[in-house]
Amino acid sequence: MYLWAFSPHDSSSIYPICPTKLLTGFDCPGCGALRMGHDLLRGDIVAAANDNLFLLVLTPILVLWGLWFLWRKRRGAAPRPPWRAAAVVTGLAIVWGVVRNLPNFPFVPGG
Repeated sequence: MYLWAFSPHDSSSIYPICPTKLLTGFDCPGCGALRMGHDLLRGDIVAAANDNLFLLVLTPILVLWGLWFLWRKRRGAAPRPPWRAAAVVTGLAIVWGVVRNLPNFPFVPGG
């Protein structure tokens, strides 16, 4: 309810200042996730995609993978952690964190 009621987009909101934003001036993944969560609770998927497209796309994938993992475990299979996939997702998250903080992001043609 709190995230739905109070917008993290408003600079005068009651959310604490992000330490990463305060010290570096860059948006951290948590900032985008907080704003994305607020927008999703309000039903604004376009704004949520603008806040953190990477996490918006990754969340359902991770949920489905987690359900598959639990299903396999209940059936007695011993699923191994996908280390390669985890390394790729981590690498993509780092690249996303850099790209989203570049000047003129998002790169919209003609904008």
